[in-house]
Amino acid sequence: MTKATITFLFLISSIGIFAQSIDEPFSTKKMEKDLKVFKEIRLKANSGLYKYRTKKQIDSIYNWAEKEINNLSTYRDFYNLISTLTDYEGSLHNNTLFPEKRFEELKNEKSGYFPFPVKIVENKVLLNFQTDNIPLGAEIVSINNREISDIIPKTYKFYTTDGINKTGKQIGINGSFSKYYRYLFGLENEFKITFKTKNSDTKKSVVVKSTGYSDYRKNFKNRHSKSFDRLQHDDPSENEIYSYKQIDKNTGVLTINSFHIGGNEDSEEHKLYKKWLDSIFENIKDNDIKNLIVDVRNNGGGTDPNDVITYSYLTSRKFQESKQVWISFNKIPLLKYYNSPIPAFLRPLGVGKFNRYFQKRFPTEKEGRYFISKETNEMKVREPNKNAFTGNIYLLISPRVASAGSLFAALVAGNENTITIGEEAMGGYYGHNGHTSYEYRLPKSKILTEFSIDNIEQDVPKKSNQYHNRGIIPDYNVKQTFEDFLNNVDTQMNFTLKLINEN
Repeated sequence: MTKATITFLFLISSIGIFAQSIDEPFSTKKMEKDLKVFKEIRLKANSGLYKYRTKKQIDSIYNWAEKEINNLSTYRDFYNLISTLTDYEGSLHNNTLFPEKRFEELKNEKSGYFPFPVKIVENKVLLNFQTDNIPLGAEIVSINNREISDIIPKTYKFYTTDGINKTGKQIGINGSFSKYYRYLFGLENEFKITFKTKNSDTKKSVVVKSTGYSDYRKNFKNRHSKSFDRLQHDDPSENEIYSYKQIDKNTGVLTINSFHIGGNEDSEEHKLYKKWLDSIFENIKDNDIKNLIVDVRNNGGGTDPNDVITYSYLTSRKFQESKQVWISFNKIPLLKYYNSPIPAFLRPLGVGKFNRYFQKRFPTEKEGRYFISKETNEMKVREPNKNAFTGNIYLLISPRVASAGSLFAALVAGNENTITIGEEAMGGYYGHNGHTSYEYRLPKSKILTEFSIDNIEQDVPKKSNQYHNRGIIPDYNVKQTFEDFLNNVDTQMNFTLKLINEN
């Protein structure tokens, strides 16, 4: 055999090993195996399975899934099915992820993607990009003869939120619509876009060529709204994480864009943050500030105890991070499916340390639930800070607010002196599944399923406008207007300042 022949055979075998399109066939037998394992993982490890759904509802959707497999033929079909089940539970920390090789294949695709970013404004899907043939802000009516009103709900499964919240899914759609469209319908060479312009019922159609994944991402980075909504999709830089400014003699604005501030309360970053809070709230007190705008619209979460420490400067009551926390096991279940670089046969040898940790952290068992120790930081009773603000709080929230961001926002929204403004957060008011993230790998598809195991009840008062299965509901539901979208104007901040002046 010649050297050239060997090289050719190696290349052919490499293609077979590494080129893993999500559109390739995937057998019913493999789907059935992975679905069975996926369900077992949820039942044994996921404390959030019945948080927002009854047993009857969960049983029903799995009965549907088992039958639906017979209508599926590709790997992409199965990914959509698992995404549907994951989203149905209702936890913003749930994720369904492609294995690395398949995701790399997606990122390298050179065509087949919808080329333009979109943004949902006033409940319409608008073009968020300047093109030659379609005006900026045009309302998209259909794509390739598929009504946009039918497409958008199908994308919801790819971006999970707490309960039955829908507003939070806009963050995913605004950032990844082209990717979601590809997951749903495969690669398409061109796109017939039917649209309307503002104040017109006349529909026009334009056919545009598809683009590759990387070119779509470039277009997204050059979207029209980037100057306004950059932090909805990108992490803040170090000097953007938190800030304070006084805008007049009576009013200040405290902005917290993330709680990713150090690893824990012993970190230098957290200590610096605490010192900064001390100085800011002393300044607020010294200047006799009457109104404090607390802006967490870009806050997708972070680490404890940054959230609760911040709240201690905004409350006059004793409080806890959580009223109760529980998980559904005291030994890590289904080790052989856990996503770990350690070979499955070696995992039982080293798992004892982790099991002892969980047994110490969650020592009390009741009806199959293991409750967190009252000695943990999550259950610690905290005092308000001596310089805590007692004036009027105007809390700004958005669909981006999640995890530690939504826990903090829920605590503040529960204050009697708080008015909440903006749009429903993706994170829940009464609780969420959080803290500890677990990731399992399905044996046949290698699809990764990720979720948080701690079922958390937050220390918030009951309020008539807050619901168990929704995100945090604002007192004033204020969305960016079409005109403000075109001009990248902050509708919600302007509303808040006007409200303060009126009050």
